[in-house]
Amino acid sequence: QVQLVESGGGSVQEGGSLRLSCVASGFTSSDYCMGWFRQAPGKEREGVAAIDSRGRTSYLDPVKDRFIISKDNAKNTLYLQMNSLQPEDAAMYYCGAEFVGFCYARPDFTYGGQGTEVTVSS
Repeated sequence: QVQLVESGGGSVQEGGSLRLSCVASGFTSSDYCMGWFRQAPGKEREGVAAIDSRGRTSYLDPVKDRFIISKDNAKNTLYLQMNSLQPEDAAMYYCGAEFVGFCYARPDFTYGGQGTEVTVSS
């Protein structure tokens, strides 16, 4: 059974940093496309970042110079280092896993976690 459990969200001031983690179970995450997507109240879901089985990454344009996606295959864990956070980054962040198709910062992974909330105050 695929399970994804996120952690690391919180409240930070504008310009601050957070590191999100996602522990995967029920499959070997290093073999598949893994990523992060987010949704703020009243807004469309958007893909934030993704990393494929070869370690190639993809980012949403507004975050590509501030966020870094990475994974620890030994721990079956995905990370998202978020730097220079802006109020528009505030959202619920979800970890996703996709077993088929092209790997990119997509808003619609087949498997997703329960989410971790990020708030950014100005």
